Amino acid sequence: MIQKTYRIPDMHCSHCVMRIESLEDSLPGIMWVTASYRKGLVQVEYDEQVLTEEAVQNAIQAQGYTVLPV
Repeated sequence: MIQKTYRIPDMHCSHCVMRIESLEDSLPGIMWVTASYRKGLVQVEYDEQVLTEEAVQNAIQAQGYTVLPV
């Protein structure tokens, strides 16, 4: 398992948090997702044998958000 933290500068409300955290249910290999719009951060734990870091970032970007490394 790998844990990553990303900065999401355009996440600004609790609805944004819910959209990003929903990746836990929709993307196989994600173990958990925790987002904070106040901090502008997302933490993700995923199985590196199922997902790549690029796939995780692409899934967040597909929700309409900018993903930056921390």
